[in-house]
Amino acid sequence: MPRPPLPGLPELPDLLEPGLRLVFVGYNPSVPAARIGHYYAGKQNHFYPLLAASGLTPRLLMPEEDGELAGYGIGLTDLCKTPTAQAAHLPPGMLRAGRDALRTKIERFEPAWVCFNGLGVFKAFWGYAPAATGPQPETIGTTRVFVVPSTSPANNGLMAEREAAFRLLAETVGPATTA
Repeated sequence: MPRPPLPGLPELPDLLEPGLRLVFVGYNPSVPAARIGHYYAGKQNHFYPLLAASGLTPRLLMPEEDGELAGYGIGLTDLCKTPTAQAAHLPPGMLRAGRDALRTKIERFEPAWVCFNGLGVFKAFWGYAPAATGPQPETIGTTRVFVVPSTSPANNGLMAEREAAFRLLAETVGPATTA
């Protein structure tokens, strides 16, 4: 059920630039990420360990180092920029506006791949669930689409599936580029 956004929490800026090999898309910033000012900053979020374990980055980065991801060919954004405690708290109108904004960003920066961090994020963008994680037949402009299980701690029972999906993602898009 949508709840009003929490007042006083800043939006996280997009970490996008031309020439990226991969852009991750989340639902929206978590409250801890907004408070700290960095993507995937919740203490139990597995995003950065999965990047390192899969070889998408050559070492484990901390959330405070999210600005270094572009050096490895990786960008970050969200479907909706408004921080909430749960994605289910986002008003539907925000998601509709977020779809249009995301499409514009991806078409503008043209990364080789866009990875939806969660099946729900993919569904919120496309209007239907993917058949499975991994590469998808859809594209956004010339950008190919991939889906991994959400790295959110709310999905902690999916660690083996996450690890396999991130390994496949690294095999698909290629290992870390040098920073």
